[in-house]
Parts: sequence; structure tokens; C-alpha cells
Amino acid sequence: MLSRMLISLINNLHVIEKLAESRPIRRAAQITAYAITKAQIAGRDASERVLRSQTLRQVREEAGRVPGDLGEMGSRFKKVRETFVSEMKEGWKEGSRQIKK
Repeated sequence: MLSRMLISLINNLHVIEKLAESRPIRRAAQITAYAITKAQIAGRDASERVLRSQTLRQVREEAGRVPGDLGEMGSRFKKVRETFVSEMKEGWKEGSRQIKK
């Protein structure tokens, strides 16, 4: 019985319009739109940072070369790891600065 009443209210256009005009629903919609926009901007910024990443460039370059021996391959991995660690440290510092703002 209760479910039928809820379904009839949800399907009633007049009730939906009244709810949409109410302050709490409008505010919830504004907060949701704000959160989605902020997430999109953060995602775009993160993808741009990844594309500019020195580590990504190094991985692409190293993937295109055939290693001569295991020692050479180990040194390549070491260079990529060092670049990755330095970029992580820089990103961590930048994130800390943004949080402090």
C-alpha cells in the first residue's frame, strides 16, 4: 500500500514540479553540480600532468628500444624509477601547497 502511494506521488507531475522548486532540492542540485564540475577540473588537470610527465616520456622511449643485455635493461628501469620518484615528490609538495591555500 505504501509503495503504491509513493509511486503515485513520484509519477505526479505537479508534485515533482513543487519538489523541484523547493529550496532543499535546488540546493542539493547546486552542490551536486559544483562537485561534478570540481571533479572534472581535477581530472583534466591530472590527465594533463600525466601527459607532461617525464616518466611517461621515458617509458615510451625505453619501450621503443631493444635492450642489449639484462644490465642495460636494469639501468633503464633504474632511470625510469628515479624519474618517477622525483615526480612523485614534486607532486606531493605541490599537493601540500594547494591544501595549505
